Amino acid sequence: MDYINHYDSPIGGITLASDGTSLIGLWFDGEKYLGDILSNDYEEKDLPVFAETGRWLDIYFSGKDPGFLPPLSMRTTAFRKRVWEIMLQIPFGQTMTYGQIAEQIAKENGVPRMSAQAVGGAVGHNSISLIIPCHRVIGSNGSLTGYAGGIDKKIALLKLEGIL
Repeated sequence: MDYINHYDSPIGGITLASDGTSLIGLWFDGEKYLGDILSNDYEEKDLPVFAETGRWLDIYFSGKDPGFLPPLSMRTTAFRKRVWEIMLQIPFGQTMTYGQIAEQIAKENGVPRMSAQAVGGAVGHNSISLIIPCHRVIGSNGSLTGYAGGIDKKIALLKLEGIL
């Protein structure tokens, strides 16, 4: 059974999802892939993980690095999970390019190249956005390429972190 809850952020509503213990989803309302990893059987409920995630979000939206993560469970493929783990390492207030993530994965796998477009697909399907900071991933020329929550949200988040 999966559970959902809602959080009202300064830049729009957020839907949270949990398996009962860990956070499995965080989407801005109206986001392209909202709820894509939820089972068909879910209900709205208050859970400790939602309270902890709300505390994380409160700190984040005050303009500070929360300094902790709520428990996360990534429901995805091994490749996407690795991309998301790399995104978790991008510090508050900094960015990384799709190409840099692709280079890191290629190096880890002992291959000469990895497709930045494949990385882009994994970034775009991040089901725990914001906490897994896909908004910190930018194009190689510094461009603010797509964001499933909307480019306006990406700009707002990067401004909040002092990047823009």
